[in-house]
Amino acid sequence: MLSQLKQAWKLKELRKKIIYTLMMILVFRIGATIPVPGIDTSIIQDMVGKNSLLSLYNMFTGGAFSQFSLFALGIGPYITASIIMQLLTVGFESLEELQKSGEEGKKKINMYTKYIALALAFIQAIGITLGIVRRALASQHPFFIATVILTLVSASMMLMWIGDKITEKGLGNGSSIIIFVGIISRVPLEVIQTASAMKAGELAIWAGLMLVVVILITVAAVTYIQEATRKIPVQYAKRVVGRKMYGGQSSHIPMKVNQSGVIPVIFASSILAFPQTVAMFMGTKAQNFVQMYLSTATEPGFWISRSLEVLLIIFFSYFYTTVSFNTEDISNNMKNNGGFIPGIRPGQPTIDYLNRILSRLTLAGAAFLAVIAMVPAFMTHYMKINSISLAGTSLLIVVGVALELKRQLESNLVMRSYQGFLK
Repeated sequence: MLSQLKQAWKLKELRKKIIYTLMMILVFRIGATIPVPGIDTSIIQDMVGKNSLLSLYNMFTGGAFSQFSLFALGIGPYITASIIMQLLTVGFESLEELQKSGEEGKKKINMYTKYIALALAFIQAIGITLGIVRRALASQHPFFIATVILTLVSASMMLMWIGDKITEKGLGNGSSIIIFVGIISRVPLEVIQTASAMKAGELAIWAGLMLVVVILITVAAVTYIQEATRKIPVQYAKRVVGRKMYGGQSSHIPMKVNQSGVIPVIFASSILAFPQTVAMFMGTKAQNFVQMYLSTATEPGFWISRSLEVLLIIFFSYFYTTVSFNTEDISNNMKNNGGFIPGIRPGQPTIDYLNRILSRLTLAGAAFLAVIAMVPAFMTHYMKINSISLAGTSLLIVVGVALELKRQLESNLVMRSYQGFLK
């Protein structure tokens, strides 16, 4: 990836994209270090240390929640809104048609998503302020509480805007880049804490070494599976147009083992964090219930939350793959261009064949994502290795986003090379 970055830096347009992305990331990190005034952060840090759900949430915000900074809400409301909007698009034909109606339709869908994100940001900010951090507030005056809520919501909308601008003018998907940077920013602290625990005898040396081995194996496995592709052969029939013969070539349809990338993991984590927000409005009993049955710190909570995460990862893997890889469109495009899969009849048999292969690949990809997310969770629960930012879900996201960024850089470089050749 470093070689691609060096090549990209030499091209003016790509250099602008890289600089723009870095500037937006800098704004994000500055905002993540500016605390909301009038909050006792030591109380919040103590709560984060004792609550595994809050620890996971804090990881996705890049430590902004434990510091209760401007970006304490993180990009979570926008991600949850995206999930809701995608589900609505599949459920309502009018929204599906709107999404397929071109650039204007996509802009409207994006606008609706932002409205939902704004509503969710208000709900989450109210829940966090009146629920989790209320005893950390310097004042219980309604005006002060309203100021804190509006600050959190405004900052979350600004973070959503930063993500949009990175997607539009920078490199990579803005929301993924923000989560990626948030996780990476926690790594040095996690390394220091793990080393200190080993030095103090709180963590066995063999357990620390096992953690390193698991991290290396996870990185290698994620890289391999993310790049793994099954090629479906396609043959094009020969056609005579005038005195010239066209077609007769062979090609292939690339079908990735993990077609949905890290999206299912991010969506599953966002869904699991949502009950915590709802419980904030329902008093201490509801919060204790969520802590007991969804927190990884308790025995029933560990098994229930991990089981739910596996099911959500599988569901979103199939859901996102179905949305992003339309076998009917691929079959029709092949048929219109005189293409066919050897041994498979065009039309519905081709669609059924592609669906069968896609279903098997998606199951394999979903199982892989679930295993990678679960193994470190078991290590953390039973071996008491609390390096959340160094394994499992976080590594899946970090490696997945890095690979996507690498692919985008390569495609940009290839495109610029062709443009230079044509000139």
